[in-house]
Amino acid sequence: MKRNSQLAQTLHALLHMAEHDGPLTSEELGACFDTNPVVIRRTLAGLREAGLVASGGGRGGGWSLSRPLEKISLRDVYRALGAPEFFHVGPRIASSPCLIDHAVADAMAGAFDEAQALLLKRLTEITLADIAADYSRRARKAKRHAS
Repeated sequence: MKRNSQLAQTLHALLHMAEHDGPLTSEELGACFDTNPVVIRRTLAGLREAGLVASGGGRGGGWSLSRPLEKISLRDVYRALGAPEFFHVGPRIASSPCLIDHAVADAMAGAFDEAQALLLKRLTEITLADIAADYSRRARKAKRHAS
């Protein structure tokens, strides 16, 4: 099963914004992820529409958070990304004539639906502030070990 990393990468970008003084351009964010700035703009446009980020043009422009970290849950970001499926099971080929393909997909679909519901509940409970605090703890620990 192919993993969708869009949510993780978007959370990463949002935390870079939180750590940075002032807005970050699409080019700067694109460099963080070795991706085209157009991909960044396309991804963050949904977050702007959801009121999670703001963008400004011109000199000194770029992307910045619109809310405090404590007010942005992982589920907020997930929804702003269009609520992509975490789990997808279907027949190997949509038009497969094999009834076993369809029976396997149906059997697994219920379990995946339950797992997705639990995951969405958990995403509601985690904020960007929680991740930022974990990052800060890790950074302090790494600094102590480096000394």
